[in-house]
Amino acid sequence: MAKELKELTKRSENYSEWYNQLVVKADLAEQSDVRGCMVIKPYGYAIWEKMQHILDGMFKETGVQNAYFPLLIPKSFLSREAEHVEGFAKECAVVTHYRLKTNAEGDGVVVDPNAKLEEELIIRPTSETIIWNTYKNWIRSYRDLPILCNQWCNVMRWEMRTRLFLRTSEFLWQEGHTAHATREEAEDRAKLMLKIYAEFAEKYMAVPVVQGVKSETERFAGALDTYTIEAMMQDGKALQSGTSHFLGQNFGKAFDVQFLNKENKSEYAWATSWGVSTRLMGALIMTHSDDNGLVLPPALAPTQVVIIPIGKTGEQMTAIDAKAAEICSELKSMGVSVKYDNADNKRPGFKFADYELKGIPVRLVIGARDMENGTVEVMRRDTLEKETVSLDGISAYVKQLLDDIQQNIYQKALSFRDSHIYECDNYDEFKERVKEGGFFLCHWDGTVETEAKIKEDTQATIRCVPYGVEQTSGIDMVSGKESKYRVLIAKAY
Repeated sequence: MAKELKELTKRSENYSEWYNQLVVKADLAEQSDVRGCMVIKPYGYAIWEKMQHILDGMFKETGVQNAYFPLLIPKSFLSREAEHVEGFAKECAVVTHYRLKTNAEGDGVVVDPNAKLEEELIIRPTSETIIWNTYKNWIRSYRDLPILCNQWCNVMRWEMRTRLFLRTSEFLWQEGHTAHATREEAEDRAKLMLKIYAEFAEKYMAVPVVQGVKSETERFAGALDTYTIEAMMQDGKALQSGTSHFLGQNFGKAFDVQFLNKENKSEYAWATSWGVSTRLMGALIMTHSDDNGLVLPPALAPTQVVIIPIGKTGEQMTAIDAKAAEICSELKSMGVSVKYDNADNKRPGFKFADYELKGIPVRLVIGARDMENGTVEVMRRDTLEKETVSLDGISAYVKQLLDDIQQNIYQKALSFRDSHIYECDNYDEFKERVKEGGFFLCHWDGTVETEAKIKEDTQATIRCVPYGVEQTSGIDMVSGKESKYRVLIAKAY
């Protein structure tokens, strides 16, 4: 067993430390020398690339096109939408100068005081302002609408407490920004993108999610409605895994984006924005992985199958190499990503532990005796079960096994989540049970005061008004006032 596995903290002992160690030991990411920022390593970035590729295709199927907008935003732009600037003001990084110069000692550099910008520039925390300032030049008539743009980029939100993938000052994401001629079109687009996020999470990430709409205090700054998908991690905490916002005409008015409608009357454009980030990497890790390392769903694993030979003589290895090459060729023709690791600088035991740590879904081991018997040892990462099967038809067998693993991982996560969703109508009971984690469906009177008290008393928050839950009127467990619906409450990352 590899040293890395021996030193991996168990989830039951310290879930937070388990996560932090796993991200580093599995070669996904590491801390940067820039405070609050991370280095995404090649293996971690390969997973993100697969996410990006799949999502990008799903967006484009709905008519979305990719574009790119500036990293730097004039400070005055953020001032135009009051609620928006208030929501992001404390997180903004500000560029004030455009030049450095050599210091007096000649051994370093200092900011040139004569190079101060006339107007400070903000490193984008999100791009609504710069994009809507641009849309003003693109939109004249209803014939110019809708505009369906997305960009893949980085953003900066100054964070005091950071954790790799889950919360960093700089992170990667996609942000979609659409402009529409009618309120109905904009609302439909915002809801459509939420469905796409939910489909991606469940079909590809194998992460079950609850879809819903945020409370007023939890909305995106400047939005009329924020729709969300909420996932449950193995410690029972919620992770907001994607949001889509109906922005109304707020940004159209703030940046004077008007168009002539079909009645030849001037009207402000209607807006949406929507995004997911590298936080999805955190969701993937915390939903599926175990005390032995990563467990990756085959749909997102950079390498889905690894083949490891065990041979002692040159003749044995020649035969194994030939059979492995045949299997690799067959699997690749089926669209399966496969690696044959015949490097002789690492012992098989180390390779087993290393690929287990990195979550490779299927491992094949071929030894000299296997070649004689026409068999191969197969291990599936999700259950760690091993079996010896015939080499005949092994590629088709592995292809089906990958599908089974994908489904099993999802069902396991779904069963865990569903068994940790509770209805609760007693506040004292809620305050005790929420300490252990879980999603709680509780009646809410709709007031900011009740929402704030729950957060103050328990550090839990209203995650959303969930869809798919039969809603009946009742009594708020905190205030004793009438309630029209149950909301989803949980502690969250």
